Amino acid sequence: MTRRNVLFDLLVASAVLIPGQLEVWTGAGATHLQGPHWVQALGYGLGALLLLRRRVNPVGVFAGLVAIYVAEFVVVGAPEGYGVAVPPMVAAYSVARWEGRRPAWWGLVLLLLLGLAWITFDPVPATAAARVREAVWWSPWVIAWLLGALVRSRVQNAEQRRLRRQEMATRAVTEERNRIARELHDVIGHSVSIMTVQASAVRRRLNDDQASEREALETVETTGRQALAEMRRMVGVLRQNGEAAEREPAPGLTELPRLVDQFRSAGLPVDVAVTGQARPLAPGLDLTAYRLVQEALTNSLRHAVSPTRAEVSIGYTSEHLELAIRDDGRRVAPGAEAGHGLLGLRERVSVYGGDLIARPRPEGGFELLATMPLAPA
Repeated sequence: MTRRNVLFDLLVASAVLIPGQLEVWTGAGATHLQGPHWVQALGYGLGALLLLRRRVNPVGVFAGLVAIYVAEFVVVGAPEGYGVAVPPMVAAYSVARWEGRRPAWWGLVLLLLLGLAWITFDPVPATAAARVREAVWWSPWVIAWLLGALVRSRVQNAEQRRLRRQEMATRAVTEERNRIARELHDVIGHSVSIMTVQASAVRRRLNDDQASEREALETVETTGRQALAEMRRMVGVLRQNGEAAEREPAPGLTELPRLVDQFRSAGLPVDVAVTGQARPLAPGLDLTAYRLVQEALTNSLRHAVSPTRAEVSIGYTSEHLELAIRDDGRRVAPGAEAGHGLLGLRERVSVYGGDLIARPRPEGGFELLATMPLAPA
């Protein structure tokens, strides 16, 4: 119960209480009154106060209201008017809205009980046929219950869709993290393999009197081979069932011309611009930059409406690598695949302490901006 909900329920109870009391004491809105005024005023007042708890215990509130009204009907007869019609409508809506599907059916049972008591103890209908016709006044109560059930169903469906989207996003991030881990393991494994080979080559060049140096290099070789074996096992665990091992070296920005040619062949004109002094990047950072360009161009090709061109800008500063991928296509709505792809890109950039911005362009189109430090974060 938030403060907003408490205030709203207070307004609802007041909207029921005040007109009900005016009806009793002035006759406004009443078809006919029944019994002493104070009895009706007490019944209507208690029913309105019960509505303050309609979110906390909807069935209990409705059952209490029915008990109060039925007791009044039995003692003094059933009146007709606002005070009889509206509070049960609010209570019936609340039961269907806030209770689960199975408990909400008790609302219809209570409506039936209240309706039968009202018709039975209403002195206005003189014949059985007239009492049957009085059943039409149940319809507002039933409609209120149906409206509450509809709202509950829509809210639950919206929550389920939100949870499914959240689950899909979490799964996408997890899969992307596994993919990043596999690729980084490959990059690190390549580096460790070179270190091991170099250590072995140096060891073979040592003289016989350099026993301590040979022992140190043998330790480096052994440790390197063990590390490679453990990384292969780890990559095997991360690799999904049926997924083949990578046979080609991890790509980098040196492979960018071939990547751009592939998108041009697919019908997306791509321009590439490089600013600053290009320099060799760390293997993992180089791979991340390549994946950023690849994913951004893929989104432009798949999810942009009628793009005429795309731009890839690579900027080298003294401390950062800056990437900007832009297109001029219109996006009707962001697809789930594109959204999950952006989540994966953010995971990649965060590994290197960088920032990623993905946003529509004011002049039309979409842009992806990434800044990553060249030094380890």
